[in-house]
Amino acid sequence: MKKKVLTVDDSRTIRNMLLVTLNNAGFETIQAEDGIEGLEILEDANPDVIVTDINMPRLDGFGFIEGVRKNEKFRAIPILVLTTESDAEKKNRARQAGATGWIVKPFDPTKLIDAIERVTA
Repeated sequence: MKKKVLTVDDSRTIRNMLLVTLNNAGFETIQAEDGIEGLEILEDANPDVIVTDINMPRLDGFGFIEGVRKNEKFRAIPILVLTTESDAEKKNRARQAGATGWIVKPFDPTKLIDAIERVTA
């Protein structure tokens, strides 16, 4: 069975790149444009892993991660942060919110797939 990845990013370009990369690697991909939409579709999507941006309108990645972690059902789901940020303080804040890993944009498709496979193994 295909593993499901929920991607949350406000950039259409990044969403398209993620869709192509993940689908080509054999994942089922569900996409949201920001943290609010990500939380709205989380229950139905029931993903195996989440890839989220940090800087988004309406609800940023930190708020989104916290929202996911508040739900008992999704407390253990791996969450990878995909962002242009490489600031140690932001990484720490994401980790405290419940992020599993951190990938800096622009992303290397092979490294992204490796990271997803590692956290869903």
